[in-house]
Amino acid sequence: MKKASHARSDLIDELYHLYGDPTSKRWNSFSYRRKKYLWIFIVGGSRSCKRLLDIVISVCALLVLIPLLILVSILIKCTDWGPILFWQMRVGLWGREFPFPKFRSMVVNADKLKDAMISENDHGKNITFKMKKDPRVTWIGRIIRRLSIDELPQFWSVLIGDLSLVGPRPAVPREVCQYTLHDRRRLDVKPGLTCFWQVSGRGDIPFPEQVRLDVKYIESQSLLLDFKLLLLTIPAVLSGKGAY
Repeated sequence: MKKASHARSDLIDELYHLYGDPTSKRWNSFSYRRKKYLWIFIVGGSRSCKRLLDIVISVCALLVLIPLLILVSILIKCTDWGPILFWQMRVGLWGREFPFPKFRSMVVNADKLKDAMISENDHGKNITFKMKKDPRVTWIGRIIRRLSIDELPQFWSVLIGDLSLVGPRPAVPREVCQYTLHDRRRLDVKPGLTCFWQVSGRGDIPFPEQVRLDVKYIESQSLLLDFKLLLLTIPAVLSGKGAY
């Protein structure tokens, strides 16, 4: 993190020396440095507050949800004696891949079956794959998906820093390989548990609209906006709209 901060600081210095106004260099030097360090302080402080919020909420959530996590684990295990968690590699900040956990809501060989079902994609020829009546989903899987309970293990990912509470949802490498240069804007920030399109229809939102909303968040992100999206996530989860 410190190396990245120094790199940004050096880049700002270089840009100033290349494009600064030589006719008022002394005044510009003072004004520039004052603005530079103020910018670093504000941005760094905002990121630190966001990370602190991630840690506090994820710890509280994991502790409060222990009974529910245990119950869901037992039900999944008793369904077909397969693994409780489904781990998948996802793409995060600047293209870094990381392990992404969910409560397993599908049959054990779901990934292998997906290739034969591409033509039934409810998103058509879009990058993302969604089916409203996916035959791979188990009975307990339909319940936990509708209530977004399958996403609860991701609080662990928030705690260790792979995810944030708010940010674009992370995609699988297979989807990212199809991104255009514009689509890659989604990788400019750390991915999150919830975002604009998660509170606006989730799976019903087509991929191009997902990208537009993610870019909107990236260009207007703030702690106040994060709080707003977290609050909007509660009724979105309870309604179950777009959850399949």
